[in-house]
Amino acid sequence: MGFEILGMVLIIVAFVFIGIECVVPGFGVPGIVGIGCFVVGVALSASTIGEAIKLIAILLVLLAIFVFIVLTLLSKGIIKSPIALQEKLDKESGCISTEDLKYLVGRTGVAMTDLRPAGKISVDDLLIDVVSDGSYLEKGAKVQIFKVSNSSLMVRSIENE
Repeated sequence: MGFEILGMVLIIVAFVFIGIECVVPGFGVPGIVGIGCFVVGVALSASTIGEAIKLIAILLVLLAIFVFIVLTLLSKGIIKSPIALQEKLDKESGCISTEDLKYLVGRTGVAMTDLRPAGKISVDDLLIDVVSDGSYLEKGAKVQIFKVSNSSLMVRSIENE
C-alpha cells in the first residue's frame, strides 16, 4: 500500500515537471525528471504488467490533455513564457514604424556617405539611413526622399533636375 501511494505521488510530481518543461523550452532537466517520475510511479503503482499498460494508456491521455491546456494558456498569455517577448515596441522605447517615417517624404538632404545603394544622408541635422533608387551616388550628392518602402527611406539624386 505504501509503494502505491508513493507511485501516485511520483506521477503527480511528473505532471508538475512536464508542465515546467512546457513553459521552459528545450529537453532539459524538468523533462528528464518528469519522465523518470512517470516510469518509477507506474512501476510502483501497478501490480501486474497488464495493470501497468492500462495505467500508462490512461496517463498518456491525461498527459496529452494537460499539455494541451498548458500550451493553450501559454498562447493566450495567461501563463508567461520566458522566451516570449514581453516588452512593447513603441515610440517611447525608441522604435519607429513605417508610418512615422512618412513625414520625411519630399525632404531634401546631402549624402554623408557613398550610397551603394545604401548609406547615410543628412536631413535637417538628422543622420538617416537610406537606400538610393538603385543608382550609385557619391558622398556630397544632393538627394530627395521620395518613398518609404519596407521601413527604408528611398532617395534619388536631385542634382540633374
